[in-house]
Amino acid sequence: MTKLTFQVPADEHKVRLEDFLFNAVKELSRMYIRGLIKSGKVEVNGQNENSGYRLRSNDFVEIEADMERGTAHRPEAMDLCIVFEDDQIIVVDKPIGMLVHPSHYEQNGTLLNGLTFHLNRHGGRFVRPGLPHRLDKQTSGLIVAAKTARAHRILSNDFMKKRVEKRYLALVEGAVDAAEGTIEAPIGRYDELKHWNVKDDGKHSVSRYWIRQRLEDTTLIELEPVTGRTNQLRIHCESIGHPIVGDAKRGGREYDRLCLHAWKLTIPHPISRESMSFESPISFTRS
Repeated sequence: MTKLTFQVPADEHKVRLEDFLFNAVKELSRMYIRGLIKSGKVEVNGQNENSGYRLRSNDFVEIEADMERGTAHRPEAMDLCIVFEDDQIIVVDKPIGMLVHPSHYEQNGTLLNGLTFHLNRHGGRFVRPGLPHRLDKQTSGLIVAAKTARAHRILSNDFMKKRVEKRYLALVEGAVDAAEGTIEAPIGRYDELKHWNVKDDGKHSVSRYWIRQRLEDTTLIELEPVTGRTNQLRIHCESIGHPIVGDAKRGGREYDRLCLHAWKLTIPHPISRESMSFESPISFTRS
């Protein structure tokens, strides 16, 4: 364990303790910092405070941490399809096959690695992208990241309070009868199978859908995940007998990709609160 001491500068007066440390110790993740605060490994002027404590100019902050734990924010140069960017947020069109966040098995080539490189390519104060939502590795489409701790906190709250609208396009197997509908089926994890699916004692889960095009043996539908469970859209499509094309594990045919794309994202800007809508059209047919 390493002890680090900081004196709060005047321009960070009234900054939350968690946000101050997140910016000051770039080697550590927010989750780890939050855990250190809860476990009493952080002191402000010799006293333990909570994550939301508002610091004052010249306060002394001491943190005891394992610096070898590292962080997911390792910069890696890559081509990103940037749809929008300002000083608070960045919206990216994620390709299929890209993991959003590093895992125990994949540490490189993730969207977070690429965003960290992009946001710090000019040097200066280290910027750590904050992700208020996720997309599965095999799902393509729009995802927003925050460039400041404040924007991340506000966006995360907007997602939690359902002030954000997310729409997906999916090519599903067979002919869907109803022009539109609602799928309600609880989703849970089967621990012995390490698999998420419809489960009687799972969490309440709701998705809405609208037919966009009827094809020969498939249907193009638009989906809205009202709740946000793991693999929700894939599970719900399978549950009504129309798995997504390319989702072979759930009954879809083998294809060159999972035909699920986050095509529209509408959010309130975290600072101005202006409603912003982004679109990413797609065709699932082979060229």
